[in-house]
Amino acid sequence: MSNRPAPGLVVRGVEIFPGWLDASAQRAMLADLREVVAAAPLFQPETRWGRRMSVRMTSAGRFGWVSDRRGYRYAPCHPSGVAWPPIPASVLAVWDAVTGLDRRPDCCLLNYYGDGARMGMHQDRDEADFRWPVLSISLGDQARFRIGHLTRGGDTESLWLDSGDVLVMGGSARLVHHGIDRVRAGSSALIAEGGRINLTLRVVE
Repeated sequence: MSNRPAPGLVVRGVEIFPGWLDASAQRAMLADLREVVAAAPLFQPETRWGRRMSVRMTSAGRFGWVSDRRGYRYAPCHPSGVAWPPIPASVLAVWDAVTGLDRRPDCCLLNYYGDGARMGMHQDRDEADFRWPVLSISLGDQARFRIGHLTRGGDTESLWLDSGDVLVMGGSARLVHHGIDRVRAGSSALIAEGGRINLTLRVVE
């Protein structure tokens, strides 16, 4: 990853770029994401054990991430059968600027955290090649992001992510366990209906 900006903070190898998107850029990106959701509506996936996740999600790009009783995987279509919409240019611009890579992501996973939603500790490991980073964009309410180790268990560190923050998990931190264990409702006025949107950009193949 050459020609990259320096992160504002590094925690266990995870690079954080606080306030990368200003208020105007956040509003513009949110408008783009509403078009994504209009084309591929949010759905509430279930785990392979049949439990509904607390987040709702959709995707943009060549592939989208889905989960049901058959397991976690990437799929070429929304569960309704429609093709995923393209990744918005405003989102790709963040990937280009922060990663410095010529290779662009195949998938933009959009997770919406409403009241009480969270994400347990997990690894992003459904991709074919872990040399490519995962980039995350936070919009809306603050969220407490927890970072663990490459192996499950052990101590963790956490930090609050604000609307407009960007982080990158790459290199030695590409497979670190991480999760969202709390969203601070009402901490942002960006999303009129409240809640938090998290985008994760991944190279799938």
